[in-house]
Amino acid sequence: MARKPRKRQRGDDEIEEEHVYEDTNVSAPPLRFEPHPCPKPSDNAENEKPVRVYADGIYDLFHFGHARALEQAKKAFPNTYLLVGCCNDAVTHMYKGKTVMTEAERYESLRHCRWVDEVIPDAPWVITPEFIDKYQIDYVAHDPLPYADASGAGKDVYEYVKSIGKFKETKRTEGISTSDIIMRILKDYNQYVMRNLARGYTRKDLGVSYVKEKQLRVNMGISKLRQKVKEQQERVGEKLHTVAKSADMHHRVWVENADRLVAGFLEKFEEGCHLMENAIKTRIQKGLNLDEAEAVKARISKNAG
Repeated sequence: MARKPRKRQRGDDEIEEEHVYEDTNVSAPPLRFEPHPCPKPSDNAENEKPVRVYADGIYDLFHFGHARALEQAKKAFPNTYLLVGCCNDAVTHMYKGKTVMTEAERYESLRHCRWVDEVIPDAPWVITPEFIDKYQIDYVAHDPLPYADASGAGKDVYEYVKSIGKFKETKRTEGISTSDIIMRILKDYNQYVMRNLARGYTRKDLGVSYVKEKQLRVNMGISKLRQKVKEQQERVGEKLHTVAKSADMHHRVWVENADRLVAGFLEKFEEGCHLMENAIKTRIQKGLNLDEAEAVKARISKNAG
């Protein structure tokens, strides 16, 4: 399994860190959920002024890693008022890149998080003294790793709040991030396209070419056929076991022979499916080439006339 350094930008997301690109056939290690205890309130907690803690980010494809970071920020003090800033699409696309969710969807996702008291839309990319004064922010909560400032205003997005002692550290949840979720989808792209085609989406809805759609539909048909054969194999196996017992034959020998026969059939079937799939793809491609040649010929005739 190869390790490759990934630069992480703010929000998900810009430091040099070791990232493991996992084989899709290898299951990820189980995540450990560690509780974040809230500090014990003082006797006068109800009368004390809430500590105004600010957290910010992009929060695209809002996931439990985001929620756990906000939980830590909310529990940083016994009496906390948590403000969460979220950058709009224009700023995010300029400094980080395209998002999956729109700014309105990201704001709404945050609004439904139990730890958030107030959502601040159109949050600045870099926190300024004016912004802190405007919202009366006591602390800014984020993980301690430095985030390169893509706007060019400084080396670290949180450089200013760290310098004035208003930075409160939180801990990232390993094994989950927006980038990792997108990578999972991309690695199984064909399966997701096939699933949505089966649910009634058109190739135009999915941004899939005509040839790609036909190839995927052929694959869908072959997959269904293989599943039916597998189910039939299981039924045949059950019947063979029943016959073996009723005929009073040696159970192990009978089962081994039956399994060998079924395995041989499946091997031949797989080979036939592969040949059929290639033949269908070739016919589709020839048809497309023929249509294209006819179109070119028609244009030449029209120009000559």
